[in-house]
Amino acid sequence: MVSRKPIKKYYFTVEGETEQWYLDHIKDLINAEDSAIFKVSIERKVQKNPLKYAKSVVNTSKIHITHWFDYESSEPLHVKQFKETLDALKASSSIRGKQIKYHLGYSNLTFELWMILHKNNCGYIAHRDRYLDQINRAFSEQFTELGTYKERSNFHRVLGKISLDDVKSAITRAKLIMKSNQQNDLKLHNHSGFNFYLDNPSLTIYESVEQILKECGLL
Repeated sequence: MVSRKPIKKYYFTVEGETEQWYLDHIKDLINAEDSAIFKVSIERKVQKNPLKYAKSVVNTSKIHITHWFDYESSEPLHVKQFKETLDALKASSSIRGKQIKYHLGYSNLTFELWMILHKNNCGYIAHRDRYLDQINRAFSEQFTELGTYKERSNFHRVLGKISLDDVKSAITRAKLIMKSNQQNDLKLHNHSGFNFYLDNPSLTIYESVEQILKECGLL
């Protein structure tokens, strides 16, 4: 009789459905991999306010949650919103009666940067809308607008082109971006105890994915 693999559970809050669907795909890739030492369960909630989610958590034991969101631009409103989210991450760790540790998973400028890295390198892009050309090139698509790309059927078709090896390649490319930022002496900012670059491109989304793969013996 084949023994069942133990299950490791991971928690995420994300900004939108595409991130949610992506995490489902990661779970499916890992659980289909014979060499993985764990099965994974990923609880992923679309919730822009991590503090609101943290208050709803009924688990009183220690829990680690990663929040994925975008640094949308250097416009004052977007910078303010980004920092307010970091404040909420910090506040989530001090809720009475709960042991919650929130981790930062940001993407500058957008989650599409992370998607592109599964297939190609990606440098500076001036505006969020400009990522569409790179998405089309990376996944051999012909989307005419980002909204179409994000539709359920279209996005799942894109996900179907992402293998576990592609995920590993995306991690490698993301780490090279962050290493380059460090080597070029770009300013590393800190707010509410979280480090980040305001320079584009930069991202830490890869860190949580890398951790999951490592803990499952796939890296």
